[in-house]
Amino acid sequence: MKIFDQMARMRDWSEDERIILDQVRRVADEVIAPKASDYDRTGDFPWDSVNALNELGLNALFVPEAYGGALSRYALYIECVKIISEACASTGIIYATNFHGMKPLIDFGTEEQKQRLLPVIAGGGLGALAITEPSAGSDATGMKTRFTPDGDDIVIDGGKIFITNGDVADLILLFGKWSEIDDDKAAISALILPKDAPGFSIVRKEEKMGHRASSTAVLAFDGARVPRANLLGNPGDGLKILLASLNKSRPSVAAHAFGIARAAFNDMIAYTNERVQSRKKIIEFQGNQFLIADLASELALTETWLDYVAGLVDAGSTDFGMEASIAKMRASDLAMRMTTENVQMHGGYGYVPEYRAERLMRDAKITQIWEGTNQIHRQLIGRSFRQ
Repeated sequence: MKIFDQMARMRDWSEDERIILDQVRRVADEVIAPKASDYDRTGDFPWDSVNALNELGLNALFVPEAYGGALSRYALYIECVKIISEACASTGIIYATNFHGMKPLIDFGTEEQKQRLLPVIAGGGLGALAITEPSAGSDATGMKTRFTPDGDDIVIDGGKIFITNGDVADLILLFGKWSEIDDDKAAISALILPKDAPGFSIVRKEEKMGHRASSTAVLAFDGARVPRANLLGNPGDGLKILLASLNKSRPSVAAHAFGIARAAFNDMIAYTNERVQSRKKIIEFQGNQFLIADLASELALTETWLDYVAGLVDAGSTDFGMEASIAKMRASDLAMRMTTENVQMHGGYGYVPEYRAERLMRDAKITQIWEGTNQIHRQLIGRSFRQ
């Protein structure tokens, strides 16, 4: 795996960043990975793993110092997501969702909002992002959740589905439509909903194919109330906030998918060097070597593109939507292919939980669906070339 070692050495981490990454790898190896299988089997929320990350203060990486954090480069955050997701996909997406839900507050919130709300996250609180509804999947303009101003409050009616961290989040970035704006796009607005808001309830947790330890909840708002001071920007700013936030969360989702792909590749290499058939290690068969060469190349190229996109963010670029879509699409497609081939290479052992191959394959599938289906990303990328 010399090529990957060389790529790792090319990354210009500072001494402080190397210390953080070493700590994250230690927790991933010693705490998160050993418990991943049991949490997948039981479906319990992996509090031990989350608490271990909080002991490192890992949420602080994306929160400015003025609000209790220790803001670091986006590239460092992305690398942490890869490492955690390689150890346990469920824990990886729980951690990444804190960023997805709270980065818009950092980017678009008022000083008062950030001073009041962000210390909760910097201190280890959980965040969530609530967009999807039965009528609003890839097309967010179809959402029905309604925000109605009432004096100093906003009254919320409606519901959300498939919300990661929805039942455990301390703060939820919630999107809905402002009742006084009669236009599907222009009405979309965003606010921060605390977990103890009156009128807010958890309907149920979903049973899922993969990411079984990550909570996915159905939420209901029956006259729920939050202070108007929790509105991000102005009424109708929601679509702008949503699109800007997705550009930064999609590379994060790509890093999560990449972690799954890397776990499957490493398992495949270990198994093919160990398993003997017809008096030969199965890595010695030419057909298997061709497959591994293709997968290794895809892994290297995908990681290089992720490095490139992270560099754009750290350089202050604001126009990287297509680059983010490419990262998400390619990393998630690779995760699905890599995990499928890993199961195939393991043969019958790949189909039973003695090895984690079957879990990785189950975990990989959703990465092609959430944060915009890959069909949507292909459409976005292809449409960008229209003249």
